[in-house]
Parts: sequence; structure tokens; C-alpha cells
Amino acid sequence: MIRHRFLIISLLSLSLIAQELSWTRVLSAEFFYTFAFLVLSLAMLGLGIGGLLVRLCSSLDRPERLWVYLSLTAVASMAGPPAVFALGLKFSALFAGWEMIGKLVIAIVLLSSSFLFGGIALAILFKHNHQDMPRLYMADLLGAGGGVVVALFMMNQIGTPQAVFLLVIPTLTAALLAARGAWRITAVLLATGAIALSVRGDQVLELSRPEPAPVIYKHWDATAKIKVYGFSEDYRGLNIDNIANSPVYRFDGVWDRPDSLRYEFGIDVSWLIGQFDSCTFLSLGAGGGSDVLQALQAGATEIHAVEVIPHVNRMMLEDDLSGYFQPATGNDAADSDSATNDNPAPTSAMSLAEFSGYIYRDPRVVVATEDARAYVRRYPGKFDVIYSLSSNTWAALASGSFALAENYLFTTEAFRDYWYALSDSGFLTMEHQFYMPRMVSEVVDALAAAGVDSPRDHFAVYNLPAMRRNLLLLSKRPLTDSIRYYAFGALTPDRHEALHLLYPAADSLSENLINRVVRDGWRAHALDADIDLSPATDNRPYIAQMGLWRNFDSAALDKVLPYEFFGFPLSTLIIVVILATVIVLVIPLNLLPYALSARKLRAAPWLYFFAIGAAFMAIEIVLIQKYTLFVGPSVYSIAVILLSLLLGSGIGSRFADRVPDALPFLGIAAWLFLDVLLFEWISSALAGTPMSLRMSVTAGMVLPLGFLMGMPFPKGTLRVKDLIDWGFAVNGAASVVGSTVILLVAFNYGFTVSLLLAGSVYLVAFGLFSLKRAW
Repeated sequence: MIRHRFLIISLLSLSLIAQELSWTRVLSAEFFYTFAFLVLSLAMLGLGIGGLLVRLCSSLDRPERLWVYLSLTAVASMAGPPAVFALGLKFSALFAGWEMIGKLVIAIVLLSSSFLFGGIALAILFKHNHQDMPRLYMADLLGAGGGVVVALFMMNQIGTPQAVFLLVIPTLTAALLAARGAWRITAVLLATGAIALSVRGDQVLELSRPEPAPVIYKHWDATAKIKVYGFSEDYRGLNIDNIANSPVYRFDGVWDRPDSLRYEFGIDVSWLIGQFDSCTFLSLGAGGGSDVLQALQAGATEIHAVEVIPHVNRMMLEDDLSGYFQPATGNDAADSDSATNDNPAPTSAMSLAEFSGYIYRDPRVVVATEDARAYVRRYPGKFDVIYSLSSNTWAALASGSFALAENYLFTTEAFRDYWYALSDSGFLTMEHQFYMPRMVSEVVDALAAAGVDSPRDHFAVYNLPAMRRNLLLLSKRPLTDSIRYYAFGALTPDRHEALHLLYPAADSLSENLINRVVRDGWRAHALDADIDLSPATDNRPYIAQMGLWRNFDSAALDKVLPYEFFGFPLSTLIIVVILATVIVLVIPLNLLPYALSARKLRAAPWLYFFAIGAAFMAIEIVLIQKYTLFVGPSVYSIAVILLSLLLGSGIGSRFADRVPDALPFLGIAAWLFLDVLLFEWISSALAGTPMSLRMSVTAGMVLPLGFLMGMPFPKGTLRVKDLIDWGFAVNGAASVVGSTVILLVAFNYGFTVSLLLAGSVYLVAFGLFSLKRAW
């Protein structure tokens, strides 16, 4: 028996899942989330390969060396991310030539090495204590659940780059417990190194890139990497994850200004606000507050600023954010301590709240840190104007390497929610650069579902060529020519290059794609369009996955854009690369023991461990993305969903040897069926409740399912005994297969079909488990 085995497993699992979450956040912000998905999904294969090495190489199967494997796990965890950043990887040229492909392979090897050594340690612990697997697997899952909480807490409290290095300390603590005598000093020295590296986390985990202006402020937590640019004395830029931008205007807080001193906005909604004697205005994704400033300037009497990133709202409200400001550069490099009344402090020394004139403290402004959909659903009143300017959720939050970002702001059901949230004469204005051909179909479907006569009479779409944007105007009452003409400034011929209608379009523009989609329906043009035109729904919310496989062209690989706005099927390509790697390399490796090992898993248990690995991960992926709609895309939703699933699975594992064999498999299938039937009803019925209640209901829906899902693995282990190192390896490879295949299913058929498919795989696993003689 290995001493402290339960605690060692818990600490190792805590570190491994915590590093997966923190690495996802780092790679998502610096390389784009599609890169994070590709690299980390492949790196996670190391966990199963570690178990396979224990089966194939008897020299590795040495419990007394457990502390060595744990120490190597920590070293690889500390060295991997900085080494990847030093490689010079360029996502846009990822498939352009062998040099960059080689660097990609090196990056995967670097990141997978920590999982490989961790997999060796886990396989040894499982193999030599297989008779106690219900408790061992419980320790594994409970440790992983703790890792979710610890990772999110540390990323939020000390910063994501710092957390990347400090999250190896639980593994080093496990190494300390496993080592004996003077070898324990190794773990202490490595922990000291982790702390030293964390101090330089911001430097070693950031790509060098040209910045459009001096960076005067930085903050990086579990939700976003935030930079503030000092463009000028009167203008700042708020940047999220190196891709999304929001302007911040300097304002002195004085509203009694002549017209000549009023701000001009690229999309002017003052006419719409002016149609109401007392306008209630909602900003979906308020960002740096330019929407709020416009609404206040236009005379709105109540403004709701809704933003999902907590730190952005703190920046707009609070002055005391010490510890985050960077040394000012360039024109902003003046010393703020030398400022006097005659020589005021430079704007680089101002907080964002002061710079923007404390507009978020205005009594007319209600600040909400919440998902926009959740806020719209729970707000009891009505809005006269709902405004969305470049709102996006492209980046993975903290949901782990296997999640591709879904977006619930632009679905058919979202537009139905917005419709019900508008006052009787209300307006919705929503701008986006690329999604409009899909959004117009969603609007038509949403209004039809709401029982609106002639849905096409209630919206218009504008083109803003200078801004390279499309703009949707949705009206609760049928639109008149006058409203279309004046909504965003007069549609005069001399403004055609700045603003004109795409729907309803003039004869000369009637063949534009948006007008044709509205006129003929998206199906009529699905085959001749370069992008996917099918409406996104809450069951299939992947509006950014616009690529079509028929557009795949190997010549286009010379420069890969991180998004699919022009129809290139990037997400599908990445999933195909992952699946090809598993099928061509990893699955054959998992068959090697049949030729090289004296004792062999029979076919039924091999397929059994593969089935439960694929199904477990498939369900986890869908639950994370599905329940994010209900709770809201934040660190809270990720924490409650993952923690509930892992906690439930851990408890279930403890009782695996005490329940009938059929119970977990049939129970999982039945629970998933109930989830499919009841989720939409529960989501709609409780959408307006506080987040704490929604989180509690989510835990109540996920935890029992997790309880059942924690049983199949230990049940299989109790049969195969010390062959579990091989079963663990097969399970690890299948997890990557399940996570990727289920995304392809979700892209095309939605979450309902995905969950039913995963439930069916568990039933197949039960069939294999029932063949007792085949084991």
C-alpha cells in the first residue's frame, strides 16, 4: 500500500485540472481560443499515454519512485507554458509550412509532458491499490472539484499568469508526502522556484506584439485579460483578450454643454431615445461606457449598464485599483505626483472611473455585472431602447481546454427575450460586423414564435460602410418609412457611403445577401452562400461557427484567420486534426499491449473503458455549455457546473461497489432524457430568479447525474484489477474523442441530440459490462 495515497491523488488531480483551466485562459487570451482548444485537447492525451507507459514499461512501474513522477509533473507544468511562448508560434501561419507545424508539435509535447508524468503517477496509484478503487476515484474526482474552485479563486485574486505557476504547489505537496528522507528537500526547492517564476508571470506568459498606443493599465483574471490604451488625453481604449475593443471617452461630468461640445457617436441613437418622454435604456455589454455616455447625453432617464466581466465594471466605478497600473510611456510619462492645480495630473494617472467623469455613479445609471440574457430575462420592467454594440463572447472563459465558445446573445430565443423585454413602442438596435445574415433569420423565427403578424415589417437592416458594420433595428410596432429614415440620422443621398438600408433595400441593392435571406428565407440561399446561414438557437448557439466544409481549400492554410467569418471551416478542421491524431497515433498505441504485454485486457473491457471515457467527457462538455445559458457565462457558472459534476461523481464512486450493476447506466440514460425534456421548461420558468437560486437549481440538476457517472469507472476497475493502468490509458484517449465528436454533433444537431447520443453510449457500455464471461 502506498502511504497517503488518497491525499496524494487529490492533490495531483487538483493541480492537473487547475492548470488545464489556467492554461486555457492564458492561451485563449494570447493565441485565441481556437488555438487553446487545439493545443490543450491534444496535450490532454498525455494523461492516458502516461498510463499506457506504465503497462508497457515495467521499469516505470515503481511505487517507490512516485515522488519522482510527481516532481517531474510539477517541473513540466512550470516549464511548459513559458517554453511555448518562447517558440515563436504564429496562429495565422499554423498550417503554412513544416517549420510552424514542427513548432506546434513541440508545443503540444511541452504542454502534454506534465499530463504524461501525472498520468504515470495516477496509473501507479490505481494499479497498486485497485481493490480500493471506489475510494481512490472518489479522491481523484473530489480533488479535481477542488481544483476548479482553487484555480478560479487564484486567477481572480492574484492574476492568471501568477496562478499558472503557483497551482503546481499541490503537486509538489504530494511529492513531499511521497518522498522520504532528504529527497523531500527537492519538493521544497521546486516550490520556491514556482513562487519565483510567478513573480515574473506577466513577462514570461505574454506574446510580444505591437500595441496601437501606450498600455497604461493591465489586469488578468479568470474571465478576461484587460488592457487600457492611452490613445490621447481625451480618449482611451479598453481591450479584452487582445481582440475585443471598447472606447472610453474623457468626460468632465458636466452635462450643461452647448451642442458644439457634445460627443458625436458613430452609431447615433439619440433620435430613438428622443421618441420617449422618459426613456429606459439598456446597454448589452456596456464595456467602457460609451453607450451609457450617449444615453445620458441624449436625455435617457434610466440607463442599465450590463457587463459580464466584473473587473470592467469595477474599473468604471472605483478609483482605488492600486497594483495594476503600468509605468506610463510616451506622452503619458509625466509624473503624476508633480501635478498642481495649474498643471493637472496627466490622464494616465487617472482611474477609468475619474477619466470617464464617474458616469457609472450617476443616479440614473444601474450597473449590473451579469450576463445580458440573464439580466433581460429577470428584469421585471420594460426597456424603451435596447442597444448592443459589438457584443461578443468569442473567447473561452474558464471552461477548460475542450470548450469552443458558444454565444447566447445572438440566438432565436435571445431575440424572443429581447422582444418581450421591450416596451410597447420600444426599439432594439444591434450591431455586428459579420453575423447579420444569420441574425435576420433568427429575428423572423423569433417574432413568428411570439405570434407577431408580418415579422418582416418590424425590422430593418442598415449598412455602415465606413465602419464596416451592419446594424439591425427592431421595433415593437411596425416600422414606418419615417422611423427608418431618421432612426440613425437622416438617410440622405449624400450620406449613402456612411449609412444606407440593406433591408428593405432599394432596387439597386436588392440582391444583397441580407435582403435575399429576408425575402426568400435562408434555405433558398444556403447552397450558394459562402457562410452558414442557418439560424443559431439556444440548442445550437454556435453563431461564430460560420464555416462550411465545402469551403475548405488547402491553399487557404497559408494564412489561417482565427474566426470563420468568411466561411473557412476552422473549428471543423481543428476537430478533424485532433481526431486524426487520436485515430492514427493514440488508439494504435493503446492496442500495443496486445502484442507486448503478457497479460491482456479482453475486447469487452477495452471497449467498455473507451465508451465510458467518451461518454463522460461528452456529457461534461454539453452540460457546461448548456447550463451556462441558465446561470450566465461567468466564473460562477463554470464553478457550479464543474464542481457539481465532479463532487457528485466523487460521491458516486464511493458507493460504486454497493449498488446494482444496472443502476448507474440506466440511471444516467434516464436522467439525461429527463434533462432534455425539462431543461427548457425549468430554464424559462426560473430565468427571472436571482443568480443564487439559478446556481442552486443547476447544482440540483447536475449533482445527481454526476453521482451516477462516478460509478462505471470503479466498477470496471474492480473487474480488471491491476490491468487498470491500461484501462486508464484507453479511458484517457476516449475522453478526447468524446469531447471532439460531441462538438461536431452539437454544431450540426444541437445539445439535445448530443446528450441523447452520450446516454446511448452509456447503454452500450452497460451492454459490454453485462457480458461477464467476456471479461
